[in-house]
Amino acid sequence: MDAISDPAAETVVIMSSSQIGKSESLLNMVGYHIDHDPAPIMVVMPTERDAETWSKDRFSPMARDTPCLQNKIANPKSRDGNNKILHKRFPGGHLTIVGANAPSGLASRPIRLLLCDEVDRYPFSAGAEGDPVNLARKRTVTFWNRKIVLVSTPTNKGASRIEAAFEESDQRRFWVPCPDCGAEQILTWPQVRWDKDADGSHKPETARYHCIDCDAAWRDEVRWAAVSKGHWVAEQPFAGTAGFHLNEIYSPWVRLAAMVKTFLSARAGGDDMMKTFINTSLGETWIESGEAPDWQRLQGQKEEWKPGTVPAGGLFLTAGADVQKDRIEVDVWAWGRGLQSWLIDHVVIEGGPGDPDCWQELADLLGRTWAHASGQHLTIAKLAIDTGYETSAVYAWARQVGFGQVAPVKGLEGFNRASPVTGPTFVDATIGGKRLRRGARLWSVATSTFKAETYRFLRQDRPTPEEITTGASFPAGAVHLPSWADSEWLKQLTAEQLVTIKNKRGFTKLEWQKLRERNEALDCRVYARAAAWIAGADRWSEARWQELERQLAVEAAGSDGDVAAKSPPRPSARRRSVRSSYMG
Repeated sequence: MDAISDPAAETVVIMSSSQIGKSESLLNMVGYHIDHDPAPIMVVMPTERDAETWSKDRFSPMARDTPCLQNKIANPKSRDGNNKILHKRFPGGHLTIVGANAPSGLASRPIRLLLCDEVDRYPFSAGAEGDPVNLARKRTVTFWNRKIVLVSTPTNKGASRIEAAFEESDQRRFWVPCPDCGAEQILTWPQVRWDKDADGSHKPETARYHCIDCDAAWRDEVRWAAVSKGHWVAEQPFAGTAGFHLNEIYSPWVRLAAMVKTFLSARAGGDDMMKTFINTSLGETWIESGEAPDWQRLQGQKEEWKPGTVPAGGLFLTAGADVQKDRIEVDVWAWGRGLQSWLIDHVVIEGGPGDPDCWQELADLLGRTWAHASGQHLTIAKLAIDTGYETSAVYAWARQVGFGQVAPVKGLEGFNRASPVTGPTFVDATIGGKRLRRGARLWSVATSTFKAETYRFLRQDRPTPEEITTGASFPAGAVHLPSWADSEWLKQLTAEQLVTIKNKRGFTKLEWQKLRERNEALDCRVYARAAAWIAGADRWSEARWQELERQLAVEAAGSDGDVAAKSPPRPSARRRSVRSSYMG
């Protein structure tokens, strides 16, 4: 807060763990300027819903209960229009609260004080306007005394806005003196230790922090007292941007025992939970492992099931279509509990986007059925088709067959910030030589996120055939490949590698690079995965999965996701059932 009120600091960056006072600092800045230094202020939240929540739950109580603000913000019940949920006037200025997904709000008026909260959760682009942070920054250019504050917990390394901003700052970290030896140090997670029982069981309640110099053990009360005597130290020269980093170890509201319990649960829960711990507890970026699996190793993981059929665990189908110059390649995937997946079909439609027969064959594929192990038949619930090549032809076909079953998608670089899939947005389309405003619906897909997820699933440890016969189950996300998947398809699936590169300014970022020229299998997998996300599989309730199992007449799955086909039950004469639209 001292840096925020320092005229020399034009930009302030706060990269830290959750619940450590970031948002409170923003509130204090808003209150200070309303009372002492009125100016046009804009607060940017990830979404418009977040903006409304912040206004109602954070700002309004502060304005109501702080005596010096009570007479400067109009009564919310008055009808003069000076106190709306997202726009509030006060003598000498106004406060605008917007969502990063609303380009009109970001570009509407000049702003002197720009406060951006949770910037790593912002969408890639505010509509078609571009990066929302840069769009909001442009609102401040007319003020010589502007102030820009960027606040967030980080996400993925190389794709984190707050990390990039922190690296451009003077990078201040908080140094704490040891109560025993006086050695100053940055508090880091490796210095947190705890005991174990004789049988190896962890005892989080024994957690303490150990001095990096004298190894003295600090209990929570000692740690809090030590933190109160600490100070900030910049690691880089100051050039107008003050940057701050804190992790949860510094927090006076968190006990180390609770942190250890969270860490142990995250370590047992896999990469997704560990990523959350690294981001929200340690305030550090997560490094995605993008090492491509060996395609020859995948040869040994193939499974046997009848070609063109869906194994019992697959509960619905999606497809990914990659449009090439002379063909359209389509992979059909079945999805089950825990996002386990099975490759069901690989279709190559010759002719390319300039051939009407090619599009007709693709349309016919939407009506095709695949036999399920239970004897039922499934159609494709959602087909995602890439719009990167011959965009107008893709839009025209999707519009003809209907957007209910087809989702045109556009791949975006970088990892997900707010969501791996955003949309749909209505875009103009040129169909039959005629331009139609808002003629197509387009979904934006963070392809890096789904590529990394696919490779992580492929690298998982799998039970051996002997273990499967004794009841062992596959892990969540397991990718099942059929015996008919040839070596060329496997090479395409593992055709890219995630590498770290440096840009012209010396900052690092993650980028996917091809190991082989052809990567259609990987692209189709990503689009089919995006189709599953669009269909809602990532957010379905337990009741929804049970309903799909009931319709397919399979045994209810356990937590491991394994299911088995059973004989269809006799229908009741008194009960009417409505089948899912996913069924053929």
